[in-house]
Amino acid sequence: MTCVILGVSGASGAALALSVARHLVDLSIGVELVVSPAAERTLHAECGETALRSLTDLADHVHAPSDIGARIASGSAPVAGMIVAPCSMRSLAAIAYGLDDNLLTRSASVQLKERRPLVLLTREAPLTLAHLSNMTAATEMGAIILPPVPAFYLNPTSLADVVDQIAARAVDLLHIAPPICRAWTG
Repeated sequence: MTCVILGVSGASGAALALSVARHLVDLSIGVELVVSPAAERTLHAECGETALRSLTDLADHVHAPSDIGARIASGSAPVAGMIVAPCSMRSLAAIAYGLDDNLLTRSASVQLKERRPLVLLTREAPLTLAHLSNMTAATEMGAIILPPVPAFYLNPTSLADVVDQIAARAVDLLHIAPPICRAWTG
Protein backbone atom coordinates (compact mmCIF):
# COMPACT_ATOMS: atom_id res chain seq x y z
CA MET A 1 0.00 0.00 0.00
CA THR A 2 1.21 3.50 -0.83
CA CYS A 3 1.63 5.65 2.28
CA VAL A 4 1.91 9.38 2.85
CA ILE A 5 3.01 11.25 5.94
CA LEU A 6 0.50 13.83 7.14
CA GLY A 7 2.02 16.37 9.48
CA VAL A 8 -0.33 18.70 11.33
CA SER A 9 1.13 21.79 12.97
CA GLY A 10 -0.58 24.38 15.13
CA ALA A 11 -1.49 26.99 12.55
CA SER A 12 -5.10 27.92 11.97
CA GLY A 13 -6.77 25.77 9.33
CA ALA A 14 -7.08 22.48 11.20
CA ALA A 15 -9.97 21.41 8.94
CA LEU A 16 -7.41 21.07 6.15
CA ALA A 17 -5.78 18.16 7.99
CA LEU A 18 -9.07 16.31 8.30
CA SER A 19 -9.88 16.86 4.64
CA VAL A 20 -6.43 15.74 3.45
CA ALA A 21 -6.73 12.59 5.56
CA ARG A 22 -10.19 11.81 4.16
CA HIS A 23 -8.97 12.29 0.58
CA LEU A 24 -6.02 9.96 1.18
CA VAL A 25 -8.22 7.30 2.76
CA ASP A 26 -10.71 7.58 -0.12
CA LEU A 27 -7.80 6.89 -2.51
CA SER A 28 -6.70 3.86 -0.41
CA ILE A 29 -3.46 5.63 0.49
CA GLY A 30 -2.11 4.92 3.95
CA VAL A 31 -1.71 7.80 6.40
CA GLU A 32 1.29 8.11 8.72
CA LEU A 33 0.15 10.87 11.09
CA VAL A 34 2.15 13.30 13.23
CA VAL A 35 0.20 15.94 15.17
CA SER A 36 2.03 18.63 17.12
CA PRO A 37 0.79 19.64 20.60
CA ALA A 38 -0.23 23.05 19.22
CA ALA A 39 -2.16 21.29 16.45
CA GLU A 40 -4.10 19.27 19.01
CA ARG A 41 -5.20 22.52 20.61
CA THR A 42 -6.10 24.07 17.24
CA LEU A 43 -8.07 21.00 16.14
CA HIS A 44 -10.12 21.23 19.32
CA ALA A 45 -10.67 24.99 19.03
CA GLU A 46 -11.54 25.04 15.32
CA CYS A 47 -13.15 21.66 14.67
CA GLY A 48 -14.53 20.53 18.02
CA GLU A 49 -13.68 18.19 20.83
CA THR A 50 -13.85 15.03 18.68
CA ALA A 51 -11.67 16.33 15.82
CA LEU A 52 -8.41 14.80 17.03
CA ARG A 53 -10.07 11.42 17.46
CA SER A 54 -11.63 11.69 14.00
CA LEU A 55 -8.22 12.47 12.53
CA THR A 56 -6.40 9.66 14.32
CA ASP A 57 -9.15 7.21 13.31
CA LEU A 58 -8.31 7.97 9.65
CA ALA A 59 -4.61 7.20 10.15
CA ASP A 60 -2.91 3.85 9.74
CA HIS A 61 -0.21 4.87 12.22
CA VAL A 62 -0.10 7.76 14.69
CA HIS A 63 3.37 8.90 15.71
CA ALA A 64 4.20 11.04 18.72
CA PRO A 65 5.95 14.26 17.67
CA SER A 66 8.65 13.55 20.26
CA ASP A 67 9.42 10.11 18.76
CA ILE A 68 12.38 11.24 16.67
CA GLY A 69 13.31 7.56 16.23
CA ALA A 70 10.03 6.57 14.53
CA ARG A 71 10.35 4.77 11.20
CA ILE A 72 9.19 7.85 9.26
CA ALA A 73 12.30 9.68 10.51
CA SER A 74 14.36 7.53 8.14
CA GLY A 75 14.81 7.75 4.40
CA SER A 76 14.34 3.99 4.24
CA ALA A 77 10.67 4.34 5.24
CA PRO A 78 8.52 3.42 2.22
CA VAL A 79 6.44 6.59 1.87
CA ALA A 80 5.45 8.50 -1.26
CA GLY A 81 5.81 11.98 0.24
CA MET A 82 4.45 14.28 2.90
CA ILE A 83 1.86 16.98 3.34
CA VAL A 84 1.96 19.43 6.26
CA ALA A 85 -1.57 20.77 6.65
CA PRO A 86 -1.68 23.35 8.02
CA CYS A 87 1.96 24.39 8.20
CA SER A 88 2.76 26.99 10.84
CA MET A 89 5.45 29.57 10.29
CA ARG A 90 7.44 27.91 13.10
CA SER A 91 7.33 24.55 11.31
CA LEU A 92 8.15 26.22 8.00
CA ALA A 93 11.22 27.88 9.52
CA ALA A 94 12.41 24.63 11.08
CA ILE A 95 11.96 22.78 7.77
CA ALA A 96 13.61 25.55 5.75
CA TYR A 97 16.72 25.51 7.90
CA GLY A 98 16.97 21.81 8.78
CA LEU A 99 16.08 22.15 12.45
CA ASP A 100 14.95 18.56 12.90
CA ASP A 101 13.81 19.07 16.49
CA ASN A 102 10.68 16.92 16.37
CA LEU A 103 9.27 14.12 14.23
CA LEU A 104 7.22 16.44 12.02
CA THR A 105 10.20 18.57 11.01
CA ARG A 106 12.55 15.56 10.81
CA SER A 107 10.12 13.70 8.53
CA ALA A 108 9.86 16.77 6.30
CA SER A 109 13.66 16.99 6.07
CA VAL A 110 13.79 13.33 5.12
CA GLN A 111 11.39 13.94 2.24
CA LEU A 112 13.65 16.71 0.98
CA LYS A 113 16.85 14.68 1.24
CA GLU A 114 15.20 11.72 -0.48
CA ARG A 115 13.80 14.02 -3.21
CA ARG A 116 10.22 13.07 -2.43
CA PRO A 117 7.31 15.51 -2.65
CA LEU A 118 6.82 17.75 0.38
CA VAL A 119 3.72 19.96 0.24
CA LEU A 120 3.46 22.72 2.85
CA LEU A 121 0.07 24.38 3.33
CA THR A 122 1.60 27.46 4.89
CA ARG A 123 -0.89 29.44 6.92
CA GLU A 124 -0.26 33.04 7.96
CA ALA A 125 -1.31 36.52 6.85
CA PRO A 126 0.11 39.02 6.36
CA LEU A 127 3.57 37.64 5.66
CA THR A 128 6.80 39.08 7.02
CA LEU A 129 10.10 39.05 5.18
CA ALA A 130 11.18 36.16 7.44
CA HIS A 131 8.14 34.12 6.31
CA LEU A 132 8.85 34.87 2.65
CA SER A 133 12.55 34.05 3.06
CA ASN A 134 11.69 30.75 4.73
CA MET A 135 9.28 29.92 1.90
CA THR A 136 12.03 30.66 -0.61
CA ALA A 137 14.55 28.51 1.27
CA ALA A 138 12.11 25.58 1.49
CA THR A 139 11.23 25.92 -2.19
CA GLU A 140 14.89 25.99 -3.19
CA MET A 141 15.30 22.64 -1.41
CA GLY A 142 12.36 21.13 -3.28
CA ALA A 143 9.32 21.77 -1.10
CA ILE A 144 6.06 22.92 -2.66
CA ILE A 145 4.49 25.91 -0.91
CA LEU A 146 0.70 25.75 -1.19
CA PRO A 147 -0.97 28.52 0.80
CA PRO A 148 -4.61 27.52 1.36
CA VAL A 149 -6.03 30.08 -1.05
CA PRO A 150 -9.63 29.50 -2.20
CA ALA A 151 -10.29 28.79 -5.88
CA PHE A 152 -13.10 31.33 -6.12
CA TYR A 153 -13.44 30.72 -9.87
CA LEU A 154 -14.97 27.32 -9.03
CA ASN A 155 -17.83 29.12 -7.24
CA PRO A 156 -17.69 27.25 -3.94
CA THR A 157 -20.95 27.30 -2.00
CA SER A 158 -19.58 26.49 1.45
CA LEU A 159 -16.44 26.63 3.56
CA ALA A 160 -16.31 22.83 3.29
CA ASP A 161 -16.12 23.16 -0.51
CA VAL A 162 -13.17 25.53 -0.15
CA VAL A 163 -11.34 23.30 2.35
CA ASP A 164 -11.94 20.13 0.33
CA GLN A 165 -10.69 21.73 -2.90
CA ILE A 166 -7.48 22.96 -1.25
CA ALA A 167 -6.90 19.58 0.39
CA ALA A 168 -7.53 17.78 -2.91
CA ARG A 169 -5.02 20.07 -4.63
CA ALA A 170 -2.42 19.18 -1.97
CA VAL A 171 -2.99 15.47 -2.53
CA ASP A 172 -2.80 15.95 -6.31
CA LEU A 173 0.62 17.61 -5.95
CA LEU A 174 2.01 14.30 -4.68
CA HIS A 175 1.28 12.73 -8.11
CA ILE A 176 0.40 9.34 -6.61
CA ALA A 177 -3.16 8.99 -7.92
CA PRO A 178 -5.34 10.43 -10.66
CA PRO A 179 -6.24 14.08 -9.95
CA ILE A 180 -9.13 14.54 -7.53
CA CYS A 181 -9.48 18.33 -7.29
CA ARG A 182 -12.01 20.13 -9.40
CA ALA A 183 -10.31 21.60 -12.43
CA TRP A 184 -11.03 24.84 -14.24
CA THR A 185 -12.82 23.98 -17.46
CA GLY A 186 -12.66 27.37 -19.12
